Amino acid sequence: MALSRLLARPLLASYFLANGVQDLKDAPERAKEAAPVTEVLAPAVANATPPSVKVPQDPTTWVRISGALQLAAGAALATGKAPRLSAAVLGATLLPSTAAHHRFWEASDPAERKAQLVHFAKNLSLAGGLLIASLDTAGKPGVAWRAKHAAHDAKREAALLGTRAKARIS
Repeated sequence: MALSRLLARPLLASYFLANGVQDLKDAPERAKEAAPVTEVLAPAVANATPPSVKVPQDPTTWVRISGALQLAAGAALATGKAPRLSAAVLGATLLPSTAAHHRFWEASDPAERKAQLVHFAKNLSLAGGLLIASLDTAGKPGVAWRAKHAAHDAKREAALLGTRAKARIS
């Protein structure tokens, strides 16, 4: 593994490990900020899932779920276990979390607006890093490339077998 990946993944994950702990520790307080987002997110998730899946409506539960996901995916990313999947999961938790906690457009105090804008921009930067990490194949071909080439190789092999079979028949 490249030294850059060995260092970058734990550094990127560190924010999510700390944030996940805070989400679990301070869930009721954080839920107050998250409520406007969970009011939109919960019905959307409920509509997208089968009726047998019970989707929580309580903002505190959503904050705890987000915290647990950030801890698990952060640990996986930091240790290099399923790094692409863990980066994607972290990105999926980061977007609603950012919308919940850093709504700079609602701040009336200029200093508060500026502070929230800085945090919002920081989270956008983290999202960019997670996007890169979720697409990083570590120098190996991705699934799309492998599938395309596997199909090509299969066609070539079939044609070769057909040619050999014709040669044996003749």
